[in-house]
Amino acid sequence: MREHQRRKYPHIINILVPGVTLAGNPLDDPAERRIPVYLPPSYDENKRFPVIYLLAGFASTGQSFLNYSFGRQSVPEMAETLIADGKMHEAIIVMPDCMTRYGGSQYVDSPATGNYETYLVDEVIPFIDSTLSTLPEKKHRAIAGKSSGGFGALRLAMRHPDQFAAVACHSGDMGFELCYKPNFPAAARVLEQYRGSIADFLTSYLSALKKPQKEFALLDLIGMAAAYSPSIDTSTPENIRLPFTPHTCETVDEVWKQWLSFDPIEMIEKEEYREALRSLDFLFLDCGTLDEYNLQFGHRIFSAKATRYNIAHRYEEFMDTHSNTSYRYGVSLPALSEVIAD
Repeated sequence: MREHQRRKYPHIINILVPGVTLAGNPLDDPAERRIPVYLPPSYDENKRFPVIYLLAGFASTGQSFLNYSFGRQSVPEMAETLIADGKMHEAIIVMPDCMTRYGGSQYVDSPATGNYETYLVDEVIPFIDSTLSTLPEKKHRAIAGKSSGGFGALRLAMRHPDQFAAVACHSGDMGFELCYKPNFPAAARVLEQYRGSIADFLTSYLSALKKPQKEFALLDLIGMAAAYSPSIDTSTPENIRLPFTPHTCETVDEVWKQWLSFDPIEMIEKEEYREALRSLDFLFLDCGTLDEYNLQFGHRIFSAKATRYNIAHRYEEFMDTHSNTSYRYGVSLPALSEVIAD
């Protein structure tokens, strides 16, 4: 059967999650979230299916996985084709919305943004299991993502070994010295244009009909700071602490240490996280060799450490940059589905 003759519209439903965990969040972002869910071809209420949670990158939500692009399948379309070709086991794919006013939550709990880690683990997963015909045990549940989503997937698996059996981290944030620090000067230059005021920058950026591309470096680091180094002083503008001094661009060591505690290549040095990774049935990581954020180096470090600590994993590199690499889900989805299949 030719590609264009296949069903072009996979079965997508939208599930409204109350968001009790996010109620009263510091940014007044919506608590109730509409989450797109892909249902496999034979889905019905008399049969139960494994679940893959798919986390979007920074400045994206689960809706981004549904985006049409000429000549390229959306992730649900890709899954539909893989299943039809017998290359992937049927699975439900849940695409959460963890967006914040700053562009993303990094899927962590933070007093600057809200408790998005708790929201995913303690609210979204039980809500999906109570709403859909899922196989609700850990052995039938996987988590995956790219960029910030890959970071979130890997970190959540390390922190909640009772929840996931398989993980795929595509170009996930790691090796913070290499992926974040090089952007400090660009962010400092942008902030200087706003006289050092994060509030003024956000007002301008968020109201702009066309977002200035050169200013994204600052938005990105604000989002990371909100996740990794929220301020304990609620009178601090935006309730965050940047890891550098804007005027001189010098690293603030105390704040930077907070950031590094979230870095997977630092986290893997703790035995509790190594044990969590060893408990997985499958750990997959990949990264483009031309990644603009130097993530290929962080992934090589993580893979080398995982090997040293006898953590079974599969690591692949491919010739590409950081952007427009959703085709790599064509590698991870079949592998994940095989591990969590009934």
